[in-house]
Amino acid sequence: MKKFAIVTGASKGLGRAFALELGSRGINTILVSLPGEDIHLLNEEIISTYKTSSVFFEVDLSDYDNVISFTKTINDTYSIFLLINNAGIGGTMKFGDASVNLVNKIVQLNVMAVAVLTRQLISNLTAQTQSFVLNISSLAAFNPVGYKLVYPASKAFVDSFTKGMSAEYRDTNVFFSVINPGAMPTNDAVTDRILKQGWLGRITQLLPQDVARKSLNKLFQKKRPHRFNPISELILWVLPSRFKLPFLTGIVKREFDKP
Repeated sequence: MKKFAIVTGASKGLGRAFALELGSRGINTILVSLPGEDIHLLNEEIISTYKTSSVFFEVDLSDYDNVISFTKTINDTYSIFLLINNAGIGGTMKFGDASVNLVNKIVQLNVMAVAVLTRQLISNLTAQTQSFVLNISSLAAFNPVGYKLVYPASKAFVDSFTKGMSAEYRDTNVFFSVINPGAMPTNDAVTDRILKQGWLGRITQLLPQDVARKSLNKLFQKKRPHRFNPISELILWVLPSRFKLPFLTGIVKREFDKP
């Protein structure tokens, strides 16, 4: 029976990079995106370019019932050896200006979906000879910051959850890993936010294709994740906490202070 890799948030950015990198390695893919993001075009590109099997699902994973329905279909139909929990959402604004729906959506997609997808697919993953789970966190997981709503806290959950699962499943056939990259210029809006952050935003930005390639190399070797931002990590670890929080908050505030 064919084995597949699931990539959530696959239509653009890092998710798209993961999908293409997996295809180039001859790995069959299940691509997941929101409706209306033309995921079928990427699916067709992978099939025609790499001659692998690829299918797609248009699912809003911030909805619990959707996650349950999707995972039931997957478990009934496919053998999964790799789950990449990449789908996520953030935002930059004053907390009081954010809609409650946006705050809830960030929590549901970045926290609930990661945990429930993993829970629902774990029996499928353990049924394989060797399987992997790669969760996408962020540098923000290590550094609380203002104006980012609940995004940093949600990514701290992803990092903590993955490390706990790694310990629990250490002696099994499922290998868990997490990566914590910085910002990536995945679209015009994100690129604009990075530029507004100034020098720190520029030196921490990464190319999605590089992140995908290096992450998978380390994952399949069962090695510690690649360190994508050594310069920014050094700056953030060296700065005392009493300076770091206002410093980072000031950097982020530039995103909506500047025209």
